[in-house]
Amino acid sequence: MPDGILVFIEQRQGRLKKSSLEALSEAKRRISEIGGEVAALLVGDKVAGLSAEVAKYGPKKILLAESAELAQYSTEAYAGALADAIKKFSPKFVFAANTAMAKDLIPRVAARMDLPCVSDVVDLSTADGKLIATKPVFSSKAQAKFEFVDGSGFLTLRPNVFARSESQNGASPQTEPVALSPVTVRARVVETHAAEGGKVELGEASIIVSGGRGIKGPENWGVLQNLCDVLGAALGASRAVVDAGWIDHQHQVGQTGRTVSPQLYIACGISGAIQHLAGMSTAKVIVAINKDPEAPIFKLANYGVVGDVLEIVPKLTEEIRRLKESS
Repeated sequence: MPDGILVFIEQRQGRLKKSSLEALSEAKRRISEIGGEVAALLVGDKVAGLSAEVAKYGPKKILLAESAELAQYSTEAYAGALADAIKKFSPKFVFAANTAMAKDLIPRVAARMDLPCVSDVVDLSTADGKLIATKPVFSSKAQAKFEFVDGSGFLTLRPNVFARSESQNGASPQTEPVALSPVTVRARVVETHAAEGGKVELGEASIIVSGGRGIKGPENWGVLQNLCDVLGAALGASRAVVDAGWIDHQHQVGQTGRTVSPQLYIACGISGAIQHLAGMSTAKVIVAINKDPEAPIFKLANYGVVGDVLEIVPKLTEEIRRLKESS
């Protein structure tokens, strides 16, 4: 019988994704209701060195799928490694963070194993011994609950929604290699050209400052970047300014961009179209700055400031800087 939870731990260039550790923490919280043990899976080339960091979050086992073929992400190679790990551990559920990699990988393996998959989960609960996953639907205008009737399945968890917490038991997990089956890889990454990104990765940022047409032109991004710098925040954008060519698509928040759940989201000159709200409505605290008092963003915001972004944001930045220097 399948038992326990296997958590896919994503790493890029030897650095663990914070959101994967959030998924591992949630697995630890749910294991008493589901039964069995929690295992973490590391996939890549020479990733054993990351085990010590993963061990802090309390898995019973750490499975290592290591090969030179896994140095760069490949859908077919990683799907094969995950499938081999599932055969070895036989979990009831597979958890992963809802990242770009997981959106490609997890549904593929779920389909291969003919098991259900629920993506972008924002809440988990149990009823009558069955796991229930909640996710936003219809551009976050409603929430759907999914019950795993047969008691097995795959889930991807939205980053920054589930708390990351280190284990207190201090026990060292077992580390075991995964025997990899031969896989025919039909496409390989041979070279990566990374676009110049922000100082903080948007999908995992705890604070995001986003700009829309209210900043009046691409020459004014520096005003928002200064606020990002003092807050340690990531820079986001609405679709309107991305389509206008003011900033690269990697900064776009919304239904056709990134879905984010930061602790603090500051919307600067963003009216609040439903497509944008769908990408940030689960933020813990939303602050809206807009000169239009009727802007839809104010209906969702916890705090609203009516005024010109280019007047208010520099004053806000300076005040935060002053408070930090005096503390």
